[in-house]
Amino acid sequence: MTDTPQRFLIIRLSSVGDIVHALPAVAALGEAFPQAEIHWAVENRYAPLLEGNPFLRRLVLLDTLGWRRRLGARATWGEIRNGWRALRSTPYDFAIDFQGLWKSAALAWASQAQNRLGFGPDYLREPGAAMLYTKQVTPSQGQHVIAANLALMERLGVRTEQWQFPLPHTAADDAYVGAALKDLSARKFVIVNPGGGWRAKCWAPDNYAQLIRRIECELEMPVLLTGSMQESPLIFGILDQAGVKRSRYFPATLVQFIALARRAALFISGDTGPMHLAAAVRTPIVSIFGPTDPVRNGPFARDDIALSNQGPVNHTRREANASYISDIPVDAVLAAARLRLERVHE
Repeated sequence: MTDTPQRFLIIRLSSVGDIVHALPAVAALGEAFPQAEIHWAVENRYAPLLEGNPFLRRLVLLDTLGWRRRLGARATWGEIRNGWRALRSTPYDFAIDFQGLWKSAALAWASQAQNRLGFGPDYLREPGAAMLYTKQVTPSQGQHVIAANLALMERLGVRTEQWQFPLPHTAADDAYVGAALKDLSARKFVIVNPGGGWRAKCWAPDNYAQLIRRIECELEMPVLLTGSMQESPLIFGILDQAGVKRSRYFPATLVQFIALARRAALFISGDTGPMHLAAAVRTPIVSIFGPTDPVRNGPFARDDIALSNQGPVNHTRREANASYISDIPVDAVLAAARLRLERVHE
């Protein structure tokens, strides 16, 4: 590059975990080009994760997930036009696509950026999207997705050994969580997040019920179950089956969940967005993996524990009738929880 680029468009529309995994690369970019404008195109429902980010000048809010469901409505086409104008309102030097789908690559193209940077076809779930990039990077296999995202930055001459996660942190959310924990008399607690978007990534509810009962009894700590309101029937069903006295459902916004995770003694879940948020704020973690790869997607702290059933690694296994993660018994997860808690005090 002959000229230092001054305007960057980041494209990582969703979801929680994937946005978290892009944060260190964008932080490295911001530190390397402190005078640059960095904008981020994101689905509006995930925008709270980026609020207050010191490396971002502007968010380009889109609703591609909602537009797909409402294509017949006149208002939808008005929103699409507004999104198109927002993408083209700034003369970007670089559009950087961390998502690697036809949709995200098309947004990079629509932005009219002078350069469009993305992953090579061998790394993409939708390989054809690479044809819309002017520059491509193919990361090494067998590394964490955060390292792969940082490999895109190396194409711009940006290198770092630090993984920074500038997640939102507000006094109001801290106060809400603190007051709620006081009401629950939960000074030391474990978070369990039993959902996961699609069943093949989830451990069975029966297993979670047994685990919660044993944590409360044997580890003498309450368990706070987290998840969306849509997952509340699952969560209440687990609590009813567990028959516990001190454990509770803890509904929270994304930012409140981050505040909660910062205070937790331990976090247990499958490959979920909340797990990636917990990893970002350095909460001790035990994770349960089935069809996805813990080397690529798992927690990255040296002392965290990822249990896997060594099943086929397949990021698209979303059939409605897919079975829960099997061959990881409750005893193994409880033993991992004990070990991870011991490592905190070593």
